[in-house]
Amino acid sequence: MKEYATVLLYAMPLFLALIIIEKLYGYFKGENTAPIMDSVSSISSGIINSLKDVLGLSVTLLSYEWMAPKIALLHQDTTILAYCIGFIVIDFYGYWSHRWSHQINFLWNKHAIHHSSEEFNLSCALRQSVSSFVNLFTFLLIPAALLGVPVKVIAITLPIHLFLQFWYHTKHIKKMGILEQIIVTPSHHRVHHAINPEYIDKNHGQIFIFWDKLFGTYQEELDTVPPVFGITRPAQTWNPFRINFQHLWLLICDAWRAENWKDKITIWFKPTGWRPENFEEKYPVPKISNVYSFHKYGTQHSKMLMYWSVIQLFVTLGLVSYLYLSIARIDIQHIFVYGTFIFISVYSYTELMDTNNYSLFWESIRFAFGIGIITYFGNWFEIDTMIPFGTYLIMGYLTLSLIINIYFVRSGFKSEKLALT
Repeated sequence: MKEYATVLLYAMPLFLALIIIEKLYGYFKGENTAPIMDSVSSISSGIINSLKDVLGLSVTLLSYEWMAPKIALLHQDTTILAYCIGFIVIDFYGYWSHRWSHQINFLWNKHAIHHSSEEFNLSCALRQSVSSFVNLFTFLLIPAALLGVPVKVIAITLPIHLFLQFWYHTKHIKKMGILEQIIVTPSHHRVHHAINPEYIDKNHGQIFIFWDKLFGTYQEELDTVPPVFGITRPAQTWNPFRINFQHLWLLICDAWRAENWKDKITIWFKPTGWRPENFEEKYPVPKISNVYSFHKYGTQHSKMLMYWSVIQLFVTLGLVSYLYLSIARIDIQHIFVYGTFIFISVYSYTELMDTNNYSLFWESIRFAFGIGIITYFGNWFEIDTMIPFGTYLIMGYLTLSLIINIYFVRSGFKSEKLALT
């Protein structure tokens, strides 16, 4: 918990800086690939995903630490060779777990959020799952265990491997020559995120592209087929919690409605998108039929709502950063209380971004919960030792946030000026 929180304290500002640079570059170039509301939603998804991991809200059924000593045929020290072997095996593991997440119905739920953005930019790299509570794929690391790769090497290499997948989520870097034959590039990954029929379920590689070429899932980006991004059943929300569980809810409903037990059971393991016969007519779900003709979600909104959403995001980033900075001295029970507050905060302001009147309910819950924390503990997790009058600042922020939410709901989210950025 503490170690991962420390890593995030360094990674978060770096990722945020790169996202801002990409936004500014696109603005001055006249090619805006990162609309603000989309970016706020993406970064918010990254916040709750990182918090889920820090809190340890996921279970590994088969851990590498348990498996490695039992099946190792060789013994290796922590050497450069061990790191190289570990990195390649992790990438093999990443390719197959990624591919199966696209191809198996129940696994798609944990991955759909990563593809839910109808844009393609650095911030959408942070759209990671909060609905994945069980790691099923550690067995794919068996080759590393057989070769005696130390547990420490895998533990260090896994987050590095994950962070290295950030940079290629951009439209501004075109094809990269000889590197296109070796590593996953932005061009390869644009294909992967596209919903064009030519591109669907292609390029599952995470660092090396040769897995796709070896296993038959490679597709080059075509000059004549510009990628269109998103998912074929659009999320139609900025709320990362809703996006995380939409597909799961559809599966539950379809399994419940299915008339025979075979469909109730097999629906979970069928190819992604499969539904029982005639369900598309009986229980239709909005689906994009023509990828070149559909309206992107939330492209118009009031400037005031957009600015307030950005403020909420930065305040939440500050609150999360304080948690990660203080995690060593906060009691474990209090860490979960803090985490719950952050989850409610993200749910509340992304509901407001969706111009949902129910956002006032969630904002009221957040206000009561936040004030309750301060009342019970006498302060905001000892923030006054670092920031003078920090607890009063938190109280003021919670009050202001509630008032502004009431204003938006009562005004019907109307504004004379609309923003498209």
